[in-house]
Order: sequence, then structure tokens, then C-alpha cells
Amino acid sequence: MAHSYKLRYFNLQGRAELARLVFAAAGVEYEDVRYEFADWPKLKASTPFGQIPVLEVDGKPMAQSNAIARYLAREFGLAGKTAWDQGQVDMLVETMMDIGAPVPKIRQCTDEDEKAKLKKSFAEEHLPHYMEAIQKILEENREGKGFLVGDEITLADLAFMCGQDWLKLAMDNPLEKYPKLQEYVDRLAAIPKMAEWLKKRPKSEL
Repeated sequence: MAHSYKLRYFNLQGRAELARLVFAAAGVEYEDVRYEFADWPKLKASTPFGQIPVLEVDGKPMAQSNAIARYLAREFGLAGKTAWDQGQVDMLVETMMDIGAPVPKIRQCTDEDEKAKLKKSFAEEHLPHYMEAIQKILEENREGKGFLVGDEITLADLAFMCGQDWLKLAMDNPLEKYPKLQEYVDRLAAIPKMAEWLKKRPKSEL
């Protein structure tokens, strides 16, 4: 029996975009409900914890963006084929959260000198620490010609792809020094289902 899915979020990429990429990769239809900020106060009470995104499956709500993405990945066979692969996928999804963690502080900093220091630290210390490790993981799986985990696209690939736009809020080209990772992201974006979503998704802020 097919389920009905409704994803509720603001008209942003934000915390819902990873779930949208999972739907795209799986080729599963869903209702992409996008709210304006002005509508939020009257809608807040309709969510489990007073926050969005919220995924409704046959009318039943689920909150928390990573829980939603992981649930959908398991449902659609994108969570990894074995328990080990699933652990690796989870590891990489959490790592992407760690990589992006400094971005809000950089964006919100109003002191230009301090912001410059934060950006420098991000670009020269924080980002390389993670990107070099992820590039190694990619290279060790089918010589870097496939995916991060296993031989099919998983939530780990989608999280890495999704995270690039977020990282660009802190620096212009986060993959400039990592051409193999850039080639990998370009390869993901060229997968027909992904290319279709990237072309048709509503224009919005991050």
C-alpha cells in the first residue's frame, strides 16, 4: 500500500531540503507545502514541537529534520544496504552537520574584522580537516568514481550535495581545493532524477 506524504516547511531550502532530495532521488511523489513567515504564528500549534519541518505520512506527523531524512531514506532504500553501511551513512550525515556548524556564527557576525578572522579559520582549518577526510573516504570506495558508501546513492551523498549551498554562505567555493569532490558533486547533480529536481525546484533563499 502506497503512503501519502506531505512535507511542511517555509519557502526555503533550509532544514527541509535534504528530505526533498531524498524524495527526488527515490522518485517518490509528495506534497511540498511551503509557508510564508507571516503565516507561521497561526500554524505553530499544529506541529508536534512548535517547529518545522514536519513530515506527514498518511496524516501522521513527524518532526526533526534529520529524523525525517533518515526515515525517508530507510523507506526508499537509500540508507545503506548493510548495518555497517547504514552506520557509515549516519556518520557522514552527522559529519556534514559538524562541517556546517560554524556558518551561522560567520553569517551573524557584524564586526567585519572578526568576521574576516572567522572566515579565515573556517577556510584554512575547519573545512580542510573534514574535506580531506571525506575525499579519502570517497577515493577508497571504487577509486572515487562512485558514491561515499556502497555502490548506490545514499543519504550520505545527498547530505554532502545538500550541504554545499550552505557552506557557500561562509566562503565562495568550498570545494575549490578538492577537485575530486567537485567532480563527485557534479556527477550527483547530473543523475537524471536529481537534475530534474534541481531544475524545477522553486527559487528560494537558503
